[in-house]
Parts: sequence; structure tokens; C-alpha cells
Amino acid sequence: MDWDKLRVFHAVAEAGSFTHAGETLNLSQSAVSRQISQLEDSLKVALFHRHARGLILTEQGETLYRTAREVFAKLAAAEASLSEGKELPRGPLKITTPVAFGSTWLASRIGRFLELYPEITVNLIIDDGELDLGMRQADVAIRLSPPRQPDLIQRHIKNIKLHLYASPSYLKQAGVPQTAEDLQNHRLVLFGDTPHPPFPNVNWLRDLATGGNRRVHMNTFAVNNYYAILRAVQGGVGIAAIPDYLAQEDSSLVRVMPDVEGPQVPAYFVYPEELRHSKRITVLRDFLIQEVAKTQF
Repeated sequence: MDWDKLRVFHAVAEAGSFTHAGETLNLSQSAVSRQISQLEDSLKVALFHRHARGLILTEQGETLYRTAREVFAKLAAAEASLSEGKELPRGPLKITTPVAFGSTWLASRIGRFLELYPEITVNLIIDDGELDLGMRQADVAIRLSPPRQPDLIQRHIKNIKLHLYASPSYLKQAGVPQTAEDLQNHRLVLFGDTPHPPFPNVNWLRDLATGGNRRVHMNTFAVNNYYAILRAVQGGVGIAAIPDYLAQEDSSLVRVMPDVEGPQVPAYFVYPEELRHSKRITVLRDFLIQEVAKTQF
């Protein structure tokens, strides 16, 4: 298979049109169209359905596109690895983390990392869904569950602990619960419905209060973002299960029923096998381990 034609095919499949692919490749629309036609002739299959609004991959085109994406992703990884400097780590570094962890704990510390490694450019993607590291949607991830993708290296960095917190104003008004049953007389701030909860059993507080009986009526407020939960608790909405590292953002919060602890959530540092020897990955991993050691999780 002609490598140049495969490169053009990949660009067209990504762009969805000959014109946009040509702009990316610095080729004319007719040159792109000709390359695709020649590739289809050599393979004896149609790769695109052509219509007035653009291009749609055929079944055979989808098969070739999946393979081409994998090939170009691995080439990009190899290129990044080969181009890293022999002295200071340098180059782009795309990090994905869960929303609460990335938008609070990591975002407030990444400045120190950039001061240490000014030649590294960081792109932080905060998303409770799992980006595909194998396809280079990100270089490295912080995950709150073991990765399901094959060929990923994982390093357990810490167990995150959760406790119950409320604001002084809420407790002054509603009283301080002493037992799990007492929680039924309080408003609970829960994690709202979402296709990508940050970790399993995210609403263990509701089960604690009801004894697992969903028919017990509870006064609740739900929002599917931990930072929003923190803000709601600060505003006196009710009692919530909050990660300790996040609750430390506000020293005025009161830990309620301090002996009650939620499930410990393991945090993993995850990256693709082909980036095993990347200096950017190594220095980020070491930095995070040092910062985690300074933090009460």
C-alpha cells in the first residue's frame, strides 16, 4: 500500500472532505481526490460514500481508518520520544484527570511543575470520562479506577479518603448528627446522575443514611461535580461526602461523624507502553509522587 496515499486517506477521513484535507496537506482538492481514487482502484474497494454535504466512510473505509489511526498514533508517539532533548525534558504533555482532582488539587500545583520544566508545555484535560491513551487523546492520565485499556502502564500513587463535611452555619441551624440514622433528618448533598461517575459507589452516603433501603425518603440535593458539591456545602446546603484533599480548600468546614469514612478510592498514574521511556512522563510522575506525599489524602 502506497504510504503517501495512506497519509492522504487518513487526512480525508479525519477532515470529512477533500477540500479540508487539502488545506491540511497543502494540496489542491483535485490532487487529494485523485490520490483517493487511485488508492481505491489499487484496493478494488470504495472507501468513501460521496454526497453533496461531504464524505462518509464505507464499511471497508472504516476498517482501513481504524488501522491508519493506530499507525499514525504510534508514529506520533515515536516521533515525540525521539525528539525529546538529551538534557531538559521538553515538548507537549497532554494530561487528563477527573474533574474534581484536576480542577482543584492538580491545577493549583501545576505551576510549580512548569517552573521546574519550562520546556514542557502542558495541556490539562479535565474529564470524568476515560480518554483513549492508546490513540493519543492524552499522553498520561490520573484515574480513580484501574485502567481497562490494554497496553497501559499504571502506577498506584495514593488512596483518596472521603469523610462527611458540613458548614458551621448548616450545623448551627440543623444540629450535628451523631449516628447514621440521624442523617435521615438532614439534607444530604449527593453526586448527581452521570454516565461517568468519578468512582464506583459514589453515593455511599445515601446508602449509609438509609441502610441501603431506597424507599426511605431523604431530603437531598444532587449535582454531578465535586467542586460544585464543595461550594454547596460551603453555602450551607447540607452534609456531603467530600474527598479530604478537596475539603482542605476550606478550613472552616466541619467534619461530621469523624469516625465514619467512605470507601478509599485508589488513584493511578497511567500512560501508554510506548511512552515508557519518555522523560516528560518520568518527571511528571516523580513530581506528582512528591506532591502527593505532602498532601493529606
